[in-house]
Amino acid sequence: MMKKAFYGIDVGSISTKGVILDEDNHILAQDYLMTEGDPIQAVKRLTKSLEDQLDRKTYQVVAVGTTGSARKLVGAITNAGIERNEITAHAIGTISMHPDVRTILEIGGQDSKIILIDNGIVVDYAMNTLCAAGTGAFLSSQANRLGVAVEDFGDIAVNSENPTPIAARCTVFAESDLVHKAQMGYEKEDIIAGLCKSIVNNYLNNVGRGKTIKSPIVFQGGVSKNKGVKKFFEESLGEEIIVDDVGHLAGAIGIAILAHKMGDHREFHFETTDIEFTTKGVNCNKCPNHCEIMCVLRDGKLIDSWGNRCERGAIKEV
Repeated sequence: MMKKAFYGIDVGSISTKGVILDEDNHILAQDYLMTEGDPIQAVKRLTKSLEDQLDRKTYQVVAVGTTGSARKLVGAITNAGIERNEITAHAIGTISMHPDVRTILEIGGQDSKIILIDNGIVVDYAMNTLCAAGTGAFLSSQANRLGVAVEDFGDIAVNSENPTPIAARCTVFAESDLVHKAQMGYEKEDIIAGLCKSIVNNYLNNVGRGKTIKSPIVFQGGVSKNKGVKKFFEESLGEEIIVDDVGHLAGAIGIAILAHKMGDHREFHFETTDIEFTTKGVNCNKCPNHCEIMCVLRDGKLIDSWGNRCERGAIKEV
């Protein structure tokens, strides 16, 4: 008899993450890849990667869940049984690994968030999605400017004894300040450490403003792999910061767990990677709302649409 497995997908603007879990929430397959502006193709590549890792003679995927900014689109093409926002997915995924977690710090490619948890329940959260200052994209941009691989930032930053103050509340100001400090003759490792420290200050003064941060504290997102940022969070908060090897997959893990729990199990076919999916935007002018409706087509046939705020905008065919 085939064992059940559960597929969780977290699609963001920068990266696409996926896991397949067994019934005990153990990871059977996982991957993290770049979205590259095309979530449909990213999910196709992700699905093929996980299929190659999974023992399909033993396991059958019976439920799919999606989260992230493209969860609706990806849910349509994978016939997902559940779609949830990132706050819920990250909280569930993190609690599964750290049942006593109180605070989740997350800094991704283009946004950041904080989630406060009490007795396994989300009691407060905040997100920063309006400005890329202090995110992975911001760090990558500065790494290019300095001629250093962003993957090396953390190791360089922890060796600095005198981080250079960098104004990082705004990407434009940060770049200007960085150039100014470099021209003044500051050491490159001190500038890099200053950038990492400024990310922590920016996060705590914006996303974390007014929040009571309690331990255990788990740090997630691509930036959590930066040892320098982790170090300066620990210095600022005076607490140990937990960074998991699979912390970047927390959202995917959480939505896979929810797909398991929901009970609406549907056999998933990996052949999805061979199907042609396209999207089409439609402007509805049937009422003053003028809704912009997104349609998803499979081999030219409509399979889902959303964006309409009334029944007059419901689309049956394209």
